[in-house]
Amino acid sequence: MWPFRRRRVRASSGRGLRFLVILAVVVALCAGAFLLLPAGRALFEDTRDKLGKAVPITPATISASAEVPGHPAEKTADGLSNSYWGAPAAGASVTYTFRAPFRLVDLIITNGPSREPEKYTGEARALEMDLEVTSEDGGRQSRRITLSDKPGDQTIATGYSDVKSVRLTLRSPAGLTTGRHLAVAEVEFFERG
Repeated sequence: MWPFRRRRVRASSGRGLRFLVILAVVVALCAGAFLLLPAGRALFEDTRDKLGKAVPITPATISASAEVPGHPAEKTADGLSNSYWGAPAAGASVTYTFRAPFRLVDLIITNGPSREPEKYTGEARALEMDLEVTSEDGGRQSRRITLSDKPGDQTIATGYSDVKSVRLTLRSPAGLTTGRHLAVAEVEFFERG
């Protein structure tokens, strides 16, 4: 019988290999989550912004680096589009500070001295603005906003969290000649409701 007996070679059950594969998958998932967390968090917050309702928020204080007489920076948050902040030149900035940190979803800017077409070209307008957002922990994020040279509201989607203050710096003036100044009629802020 012994010549007919076959020797069985037992292969290992593969437990070790399975363990190594599972371990490699877990390590890869952890590394992917670590590397993609900021992008995933940003996508989550953007989705909540789009699904939620934006509600207006009013700044607690408003200050400007420069303003022309009769046209203070506070006019940008008075709710009237026929009054405006007048700045003598490009580079002037206005800073809005808020009572409590919030999620800034949208920013609406009414450029020029009025949203009425016949009054819009009466003063110069900024075609670009530098937006600088300061969060509660002191971190800063900035970007350049390009505005159309047309009367009316212009909505800028923002998506910044824990906003404590916002500074807008006027750039690229249009129509700035002797005897005229840069005008911004209204700046409105919206938080996620």
